[in-house]
Amino acid sequence: MMKKKSIYASRASLVLILCQVISALDVPLDSKLLEELLQPPTITQQSPKDYIVDPRENIVIQCEAKGKPPPSFSWTRNGTHFDIDKDAQVTMKPNSGTLVVNIMNGGKAEAYEGVYQCTARNERGAAISNNIVIRPSRSPLWTKEKLEPNQVREGDSLVLHCRPPVGLPPPIIFWMDNAFQRLPQSERVSQGLNGDLYFSNVQPEDTREDYICYARFNHTQTIQQKQPISVKVFSMDSLNDTIAANLSDTDIYGAKPVTERPPVLLTPTGSTSTKVELRGNVLLLECIAAGLPTPVIRWIKEGGELPANRTFFENFKKTLKIIDVSEADSGNYKCIARNTLGSAHHVISVTVKAAPYWITAPRNLVLSPGEHGTLICRANGNPKPNISWLANGVPIAIAPEDPSRKVDGDTIIFSHVQERSSAVYQCNASNEYGYLLANAFVNVLAEPPRILTPVNKLYQVIADSPALLDCAYFGSPKPEIEWFKGVKGSILRGNEYVFHDNGTLEIPVAQKDSAGTYTCVARNELGKTQNEVQLEVKDPTMIIKQPEYQVIQRYGQVSFECIIKHDSTLLPTIIWLKDNDELPDDERFLVGKDNLTIMNVTDKDDGTYTCIVNTTLDSVSASAVLTVVAAPPTPAIIYARPNPPFDLELTGQLERSIELSWIPGDENNSPIISFVIEYEDGLHEPGVWHYQTEVPGSQTTVQLKLSPYVNYSFRVIAVNEIGRSQPSEPSEQYLTKSANPDENPSNVQGIGSEPDNLVITWESLKGFQSNGPGLQYKVSWRQKDVDDEWTSVIVANVSKYIVSGTPTFVPYEIKVQALNDLGYAPEPSEVIGHSGEDLPMVAPGNVQVYVINSTLAKVHWDPVPLKTVRGHLQGYKVYYWKVQSLSRRSRRHVEKKILTFRGNKTFGMLPGLEPYSSYKLNVRVVNGKGEGPASPDKVFKTPEGVPSSPSFLKITNPTLDSLTLEWGSPTHPNGVLTSYVLKFQPINNTHELGPLVEIRIPANESSLILKNLNYSTRYKFYINAQTSVGSGSQITEEAVTIMDEGKMAGILHPAVGAGKGEAIGILPFVFTKRYSETLFAASPVMHTVTPTFSKVQPLYPRIRNVTTAAAETYANISWEYEGPDHANFYVEYGVAGSKEDWKKETVNGSRSFFVLKGLTPGTAYKVRVGAEGLSGFRSSEDVFETGPAMASRQVDIATQGWFIGLMCAVALLILILLIVCFIRRNKGGKYPVKEKEDAHADPEIQPMKEDDGTFGEYRSLESDAEDHKPLKKGSRTPSDRTVKKEDSDDSLVDYGEGVNGQFNEDGSFIGQYSGKKEKEPAEGNESSEAPSPVNAMNSFV
Repeated sequence: MMKKKSIYASRASLVLILCQVISALDVPLDSKLLEELLQPPTITQQSPKDYIVDPRENIVIQCEAKGKPPPSFSWTRNGTHFDIDKDAQVTMKPNSGTLVVNIMNGGKAEAYEGVYQCTARNERGAAISNNIVIRPSRSPLWTKEKLEPNQVREGDSLVLHCRPPVGLPPPIIFWMDNAFQRLPQSERVSQGLNGDLYFSNVQPEDTREDYICYARFNHTQTIQQKQPISVKVFSMDSLNDTIAANLSDTDIYGAKPVTERPPVLLTPTGSTSTKVELRGNVLLLECIAAGLPTPVIRWIKEGGELPANRTFFENFKKTLKIIDVSEADSGNYKCIARNTLGSAHHVISVTVKAAPYWITAPRNLVLSPGEHGTLICRANGNPKPNISWLANGVPIAIAPEDPSRKVDGDTIIFSHVQERSSAVYQCNASNEYGYLLANAFVNVLAEPPRILTPVNKLYQVIADSPALLDCAYFGSPKPEIEWFKGVKGSILRGNEYVFHDNGTLEIPVAQKDSAGTYTCVARNELGKTQNEVQLEVKDPTMIIKQPEYQVIQRYGQVSFECIIKHDSTLLPTIIWLKDNDELPDDERFLVGKDNLTIMNVTDKDDGTYTCIVNTTLDSVSASAVLTVVAAPPTPAIIYARPNPPFDLELTGQLERSIELSWIPGDENNSPIISFVIEYEDGLHEPGVWHYQTEVPGSQTTVQLKLSPYVNYSFRVIAVNEIGRSQPSEPSEQYLTKSANPDENPSNVQGIGSEPDNLVITWESLKGFQSNGPGLQYKVSWRQKDVDDEWTSVIVANVSKYIVSGTPTFVPYEIKVQALNDLGYAPEPSEVIGHSGEDLPMVAPGNVQVYVINSTLAKVHWDPVPLKTVRGHLQGYKVYYWKVQSLSRRSRRHVEKKILTFRGNKTFGMLPGLEPYSSYKLNVRVVNGKGEGPASPDKVFKTPEGVPSSPSFLKITNPTLDSLTLEWGSPTHPNGVLTSYVLKFQPINNTHELGPLVEIRIPANESSLILKNLNYSTRYKFYINAQTSVGSGSQITEEAVTIMDEGKMAGILHPAVGAGKGEAIGILPFVFTKRYSETLFAASPVMHTVTPTFSKVQPLYPRIRNVTTAAAETYANISWEYEGPDHANFYVEYGVAGSKEDWKKETVNGSRSFFVLKGLTPGTAYKVRVGAEGLSGFRSSEDVFETGPAMASRQVDIATQGWFIGLMCAVALLILILLIVCFIRRNKGGKYPVKEKEDAHADPEIQPMKEDDGTFGEYRSLESDAEDHKPLKKGSRTPSDRTVKKEDSDDSLVDYGEGVNGQFNEDGSFIGQYSGKKEKEPAEGNESSEAPSPVNAMNSFV
């Protein structure tokens, strides 16, 4: 029982002290008063804590203070007294504590490094400054180093190190060239935070010899320069030119293209790093990556969002900048570098610490003798700062004792103070990141009342407006203030007056009878004083004749009137404006006493004209619109907005209603539809007009409902079809009587912000809802379901109250009631709130995991008791992470995943698991405060699954009957591989698939040589991996075996540009198709085009890998299709770069190839493939070029050995015949052959026909070359002079060197016969042959 009494007693004393603190004196900022009152010292100006000085200039250490009497100053240096008189270089400014160290006359700044502190002292106490650390700035020279030239290959990354000298403060780094021009920076080239210059990939244009790093030391205004750095970039094109210049024309060479690379982070290194930043500072995080193409950087915060309005991206998004960081910004920040080949990421764990910062800084305390008070010093930080007190600069533990002082942690409590209790107290809050030092004095004064307002001060106001009469006062103890009207008037009380704490008397609505003399009386126990002020109430200024809307013809004259009525003691001034600006400086504008006249009106005079009347107390205005029109041929009816209503009158005044009547203005040829009534509350919101009601245009009187304690004025606006009129003049004011509030605050809530408090909030009443002066709120609360009385407190017109010392998360009944000086509002309704939440106490138990399949598991747990949640149960979080893949021994970075299950759920599914892996998980309960402890880690394993597809399939070393296959193991085996399954099948010329062959291969194999294949045949291969669960997805490739080498020997030339060691020299066409690239090796007359692929979002269905093989006048187009069966394809093409419409060709059936014919040689074409009925879906565009027109190359038989031998034999035979003929001629007879011809005149064996000169008989060249047998009779030329084709189309020209090798529709090689009667080559390929003996022989065939 005694313990309870002591608690109640301590609470009562605390309440008493707090009441006394509230009554502590505020000293007015009156210069005369401040000069008379004694006051302890106050530091008004001091140098910064960390003071870096220029070593070339005098050091000025500031310390200024005020006090009564003026304070004296002293200094300490490095903790000991600094005797200024003994140092000739140091002086102190007069009437000041500021030190000046003379460096200009021989002093050295380094000799004055140290920690300085200033003390200002007078008879009332001593104030101290911060510890001021003096350090001279330093700008050291760059250390000399030997810089080797940087030689780098095109596409590689590069870092140019700056390594600036360490200065004080650190220098600003930038890169320039010899011409002092800043080096351009981009996503590819940028400067890091450390000053280094990073190249994600170098390009040939990066070659230069003047990469120069500069360091600018702002404090000393100096710039240091590093030696120039040279960079030489070797491009592939220049390397090709060098190789080509050193090789002969018959050499085969080829340059490897610039290798594209996935991103790799240049800085920071590794996968994770940490960073500590202080609260309030700027957080800078940086990620710079190498790669080709140049990677793009993206930033995310794991488990949260980047703070809005404080997050900025700099240096092409490589730098994340968060300003004004707080503890809430701690967490893991991930930067992701990505290009078309992949991505890389880095996680930076950020911890935000905090130097001390004020929650409540101690404030000066002015007390009267015998009063009580407190000094409160509260600071926060991370880690939490230590609070220590000093009195007059001395630690309070060793300071002289003061019986009126008691130290309680961060609070000093003063009771029954005396004048000797005056002192200056210092509060020091410090942690490892800094400190705060605040001076606050306790000044005990005993002063009789003083009134600071001048005697007989005159106040002038306009009638019906508020009047504020000042009575500034001071006294110790605090005086009481009373007001009287007149010399012998009674004390002023009542609702028509408002008394402010600072002594001011407010008359909310001053009337004419409010004028007069008012007396202010101030008294305390030490005396009494009074002062008189005068109040004059003036008539308001009014515009009784306003300017009116005018429509004037061009070149006419117009006049606006502005006739005013004002108080005779006030001098008005009238100003005219046009469109809210000054009138034009034009002599056509004539301003009279009460009008504005415009002569010779022009179109530019059109606008709004405003008359403004100003006096020293009020201002009124009125506007009118001037419309300038051309002179109409006939008068026309002018429709305009109505004129404003006038003569507003208030009648039937009651407490809650009043009647308003008015007279309508001119309709201006458009009937008035309605009137809008608005009101102004001159008491709470003067100058702001609110909508009240709207009545039909036929009504000119309305009954208005009113609220208590509102000073009403009304105005009326007329509305017609043209628009709204100007508002009418305001009615007279009507102040309704005060009353109890009619309603209580809304949206009352109780939510704790800390585990031991309850924050009660509500929406405050609006001004007119208060119904009277002195609006306050009665806040009541009690713990629910506990037999306890209501606890209530009355607060000012605020919207929040905090109840401290509550149990953690218990329900409370809450109500908030409004009250004013006249009484309370109706009893409010109760709401239920809860005190603050705390983190849950226990973890979920009995966690069980049930593995459903290789990628899905189900987890169960027992719910925690609700009383241990200590807050609103929001749900449970399951943390799970992969520990190890059972098919791989290597461990990778553990990335925890989190699934949240809302509400009181006791199970959940874990999707997306990796097969054949070991996992751990734990479960935590979550409330509004955060997460509870984790349950013990539960280990579970997923079974095997089917593997992913092999990482690659490569087909090499094609021969006549064999191909070599190589493949990579699956990226995700998802178990123990048991085997690979290889399937393949041939593809004929019409792209039909042949029989499927299946081969099972051991899991440890990664290559296979397939033999006994058909030569010159295309095959399609499929391969997939298997585990004990089943087969994974497959990867496919196509390849072609080469043609018979015996038939090809000596005929085909090597393809220009083929790499050494490749089989291109004997291949008419080898085509290997992979997912993202197409490789061609073609004959000299073929043009190979590598398709251009655009990176697009995968869609379904889709057409991809459009491949083009182009000849002179046609092109073979093939593609891959993924989607529904029975799609009808079409091919669109056109000349590249042309704006002509696309030409469209329909593909028969569902084939995946098509031949475009009739193309122009040597022309670039664009092509794309689409599918009918798929919402216009089509592939990306491809570009190819047809080959140039070339003359057909025929076999030069004249260089063949057999032909030379034959010709020699024929020549010898002719020579013999000529000799015989010569002998016979000499003998005068005929040679036998001629006789034989004359005797057998068979037309079929005549050597030449007379009509067209063609040969009468023919033989195949093949028979001539092989057996030289005579022709059969059936092989002779028929009588219709046509040549009949033999059963065999073979001829020597089929294997000649110069034959045009062409591709048929399925891409296989065909030879074109030369010299046949069918002149047009296959696929429309024309031949332009030169005449030769071979052509003559070909004409026989």
